[in-house]
Amino acid sequence: MAGTRRCVIIGGAPIKDYSRIRDVLREDDFCIYCDCGLRHREGLSAAPDLIVGDFDSFTAAPSGANVITLPREKDDTDTVYAVKEALRRGFDEFVLLGAAGGRLDHTLANVSLLVMLDRLGKKAVLVDDCSDMRVISREEASIADTCRFFSLLTVNGPARHVTIENAKFPLRDAEIHCDYQYGVSNEVLPGKTARVRVGEGQLLLMRIFSEA
Repeated sequence: MAGTRRCVIIGGAPIKDYSRIRDVLREDDFCIYCDCGLRHREGLSAAPDLIVGDFDSFTAAPSGANVITLPREKDDTDTVYAVKEALRRGFDEFVLLGAAGGRLDHTLANVSLLVMLDRLGKKAVLVDDCSDMRVISREEASIADTCRFFSLLTVNGPARHVTIENAKFPLRDAEIHCDYQYGVSNEVLPGKTARVRVGEGQLLLMRIFSEA
């Protein structure tokens, strides 16, 4: 079993600022590289504990005991398979890198992994060059004033009884629906910590640190 170690899953979406992404990593992270995510190995300075993929987008298919080669015709993307494999190995905390900013369909599918992991009671965050995102539902989220903006988006039906405190645009007992996403580009009040609670449903919390 994985204990308290995190599983870091690296996909093939572009990473421009490796220094920012490296700051997220820990020495004891279990790193799974997905297919062409291997091109980020040198930039991240993180050795793979496991490599998965059908290697349709990586020219030199690796081999070895830590490689799982997948068929090209399958229901799961390489990243989805990696998450399921990490769950099978007992991990409870996940970081997704190289998972947003490339193909939009892959980005949206990877965001849906945050929804799935939240439903399973796991902790998960997706980090890209300018932001990080996580799903909030049962627990209150705290947002420091170190981010430029934060946005709350529904990704799985309506979110009800939403409360936002210590922000430029506060809410109390509100609803946010998929067809009207009005929770974009909020700001934490200077010197404060914003707090977000969701009574029913799930919200995608995005903290934006730059507009790369």
